[in-house]
Amino acid sequence: MGIIEEALVRVVESMRNNLSDQLTIDDMARTAMLSKFHFSRVFQRVTGLSPGRFLSAVRLQEAKRLLITTDLSVTEISHQVGYASVGTFSSRFRSSVGVSPSMFRQMGGFTEQLCPDQRSTDTDKYATAHGHVRAPENERPGLIFAGLFRDRLPHGRPVRCTILRRPGRYTLEHVPPGEWYLLTHSVAADRNEVLRPYDTEPGLFVGSTGPITVKPGQSVTLPDIRLRPARSLDPPVLLALVDLRTNALHDRMG
Repeated sequence: MGIIEEALVRVVESMRNNLSDQLTIDDMARTAMLSKFHFSRVFQRVTGLSPGRFLSAVRLQEAKRLLITTDLSVTEISHQVGYASVGTFSSRFRSSVGVSPSMFRQMGGFTEQLCPDQRSTDTDKYATAHGHVRAPENERPGLIFAGLFRDRLPHGRPVRCTILRRPGRYTLEHVPPGEWYLLTHSVAADRNEVLRPYDTEPGLFVGSTGPITVKPGQSVTLPDIRLRPARSLDPPVLLALVDLRTNALHDRMG
C-alpha cells in the first residue's frame, strides 16, 4: 500500500471511529496530512466518491450493523451515526438501502429480491447487455449480485440487475441508454451467520467497472469482472444483501 492510500485509510478509520461527530473536509485533510484540495482530489480518484458522500455511506453502513446486532431504537441509532433528525436518517436509509430501518431489522439484514421485473415492450429504446463474473481466487462465493448504477456507490434501486447462483455469464435486458457503473458483490457461500456490513468483513467480495456508455437498440458486451475481497477504500455496499438462507431452502426443495 502506498503513502497516499495509507493516508486515505487513516481517514476512513477516523470516519468509522467518530461517526457521531461532524467531521469536516479540513478535519479529514489533517488526518491524511494533506492539503484540503489535494486530499479531496485523491480521495475522489481512489474511492470514486467525494469524502462527504463516502462519510454518509459509512454512517449508513454502521446503522445497518447496529440494526441487526443491537436492540437500540431507530432514534438512538440515528443519533449514534451522526444524524440530528431521525426523519432525515430514515429517509436516507430507505433511499440507499431499499427498505426502512425497521424493515431492514425485521429482515435480519437480508432481502429475498433485489431485482424486480423491469421489462418494457418498447425495446427499440433500450439495449441488451452481456457480461461475465469470475470467481475470486481460491474463494467460494455465494449468490452474486450484478447491477448497473448511476455512480460507483452501490445504493438505491439499480437501473437493471440480476442475481447469479454461481460465477459465469449473465444478461441484463431492457437497459436504458446512458452512462452506468457495473457493480457486483457476493457473500461467501460458507458463511452461517448474518454478515456485518463492514467492507473489510471476511466473506464479502466486490467488483466494479465504469462508466459504461449504453445506446438504444444496442447489444453491449460489458467488461469481465473478477470478484475480490472488499477493502477499506471500497465504497460501502448499502444494498440489503440477498438472503442466502432462502436460496439454500429453495435448493433443498428444488
